[in-house]
Amino acid sequence: MRKHNMRRSNRLLLLSLSTLLIVFGLWFGGTNAYAYLKGYWLSQTGQVDAADYKAKPDVKEQHKEQKPLYPKRPEKGENIGELIIPKLEAKLPIYHGTDEDELEKGVGHFAGSVLPGENDNSILSGHRDTVFRKLGEVGVGDLLIVQTTAGEFTYKVKKVRIVDKDDPTVIVPKPNATLTVSTCYPFHFIGASPERYILVADLIATK
Repeated sequence: MRKHNMRRSNRLLLLSLSTLLIVFGLWFGGTNAYAYLKGYWLSQTGQVDAADYKAKPDVKEQHKEQKPLYPKRPEKGENIGELIIPKLEAKLPIYHGTDEDELEKGVGHFAGSVLPGENDNSILSGHRDTVFRKLGEVGVGDLLIVQTTAGEFTYKVKKVRIVDKDDPTVIVPKPNATLTVSTCYPFHFIGASPERYILVADLIATK
């Protein structure tokens, strides 16, 4: 009787183990097969694109990849564009440099500053008795448009300053694209003017 019971117990144990192994095998095979089939399906349908996982360049890298507005810097005395002042219905040529040779022909671009459209402070100067005779009529809110080989840049005057002729703050760097326009002041002063009339304008549009 005892031997019969032991055999029966052993058969039950073996049956239970066999059942567990079969269930485990089915579960394991099923999950692996599912994962394989899922991966194969995604790869064939294009739902997974390796390009989506490429590291995106940071802001600095994107900035480095941008092409400069002016691949070639102008030579001294070269015509670099035109300054349009809608308020005065004026269209004035701009020359690279602010020596008398340039100022006799039109508006001078201070060679130590950035070119129009570029970030930082682009500085233009002109004589009060020639190109800028009516500059005093231009004030806050008026537009200044610069056309160059790099495009058309529209600036809006945000500040009018009257400073000493030797005031160094006129040429200080700016965090954003800025146009500074300068001429002698007072406009009807006889002789060498002691001050400068300054328009400071922010870039608001580019095309």
